[in-house]
Amino acid sequence: MIKKLKSEIVKSIKNKRINVFFLFLFSAFIILIFTKLSKEYTNTLAFEIEKINVPQENIILNDSVKLNITLKTHGFKWLKYYISQPKIKVDFSKDVYKKQGVFMWSKSKAYLNNTQFNKQVELLNISPDTLIFRYGINLVKKVPVKVNADVNFTPGYNMSSKLVSEPDSIVIVGPNILVSKIHFLETEEITINDVRSNISKNTKLKLPENKSDLNFSNNEVTIKAKVEKFTEGTLNIPITIINKPKDITIKYFPKAVNVSYYVSLSDYSSITNKNFKVVCDYNKISDNQSFLIPEFAKTPEKVRNAKISQQRIEFIITK
Repeated sequence: MIKKLKSEIVKSIKNKRINVFFLFLFSAFIILIFTKLSKEYTNTLAFEIEKINVPQENIILNDSVKLNITLKTHGFKWLKYYISQPKIKVDFSKDVYKKQGVFMWSKSKAYLNNTQFNKQVELLNISPDTLIFRYGINLVKKVPVKVNADVNFTPGYNMSSKLVSEPDSIVIVGPNILVSKIHFLETEEITINDVRSNISKNTKLKLPENKSDLNFSNNEVTIKAKVEKFTEGTLNIPITIINKPKDITIKYFPKAVNVSYYVSLSDYSSITNKNFKVVCDYNKISDNQSFLIPEFAKTPEKVRNAKISQQRIEFIITK
């Protein structure tokens, strides 16, 4: 029993010594790191060019341009350059100029030091001191959006406005040979079931396979429509005969037909006989035909599924 207790005490002392050793080792490492990072270092890094405000009608052709920049600063400041790829912003609205069909960038060390680096970073050298950006001409084109949606309504409901997309058109920027072939953009197929309230749903656009060479003002749109409760309406509309020769007289029956339609409850009272026009075209009579066929010449935009109850109008010619 005494031997076991003695063994545990010795083991505990050894573990404490090990823990103290590692604590001192870790502390020494931290002190070393801080000492190193507090010193100034000089190094040259390859900075990528981040192009901003490039004119919409131009496309930059040489994307691999880089600047080799020599900097002098404390170790702490170097950390961000090693953690992520360093970049220099080139603003095409003020930092470049056109010369002999190219964009040119030429800035002094002082300019870069004041605009792209803070006061604790000293810029020692830039190579090259001039950048040349070759460019091509882009085509800027605005095309409509076609909504590709299958909407199924709860019985008694329907759209009281057209199904539209917001935005209703997309601006495409890219090489002429590609953009000129695009006449519209279609939404991805979308199905909405049991609709009984207003539609507002985001959907992506079907983009062409070479989309990496093109720039789109939007990659998705919102499809919208106003949905309301609908009811059935019926009106008796007089028939008008058109294209009848002046030298003949015809008698026809009935003189009016019933027209049925669906309309939203909010628009029901606004629909009257004046909103419809039913005609029979005399020129469409074939030989030995004793009837006319009624058809709509005018229907209001607010109604859905307008139908004429009678498909034949009997007539006789009297001279």
